[in-house]
Amino acid sequence: MRVPSSIATITNTQGIIAIAAGAVAIVALLCCVALAISLRRLRRAQALVLGEHGQEDVIAHAARLQDAFEALRAYVDDVALRLDDRLAGVEAAMRGTIAHRALVRYDAYNELSGHQSLSIALLDEERSGIVLSCIHHRDQARVYAKQVTAGQGELELSPEEAEAVRVALSAPGQAAAPTVEEQKA
Repeated sequence: MRVPSSIATITNTQGIIAIAAGAVAIVALLCCVALAISLRRLRRAQALVLGEHGQEDVIAHAARLQDAFEALRAYVDDVALRLDDRLAGVEAAMRGTIAHRALVRYDAYNELSGHQSLSIALLDEERSGIVLSCIHHRDQARVYAKQVTAGQGELELSPEEAEAVRVALSAPGQAAAPTVEEQKA
């Protein structure tokens, strides 16, 4: 029996090499298709990262981002300096505002008039300010003002005025000393 020539060529060395080469070509073609799909996905992901600058490479994009971050850092540092200056000005202005205050009521003439007389201490952070006293009597009322510097009166303070300064300067949460009435009793 005679073998057809086409079958004989497949089984000989040349035929086997041709089949192997065809198989390798098919595998190479499948690898190329897989690589093309992978490259397309990579370019799509790169386009998401790069945004509108599609022709720019990743290194140029990273350099552009770095420049933007440095500019942002410089802006933030400048704003922080300006805010520090403004805050220092506000803190300086706040030192002169009323930070400590107290009101002490008493009966100046022992008339049992319902503690209508009062002394008010209004002091800043340096413990300076004024003490206002209003002495109420049945027929009249008198107002007195005394300047306070570093917690001490420029003129001698009455016991009620000294009490108002002491209460104003005492820290919150401390037990208060006896009031003027409690000391007199």
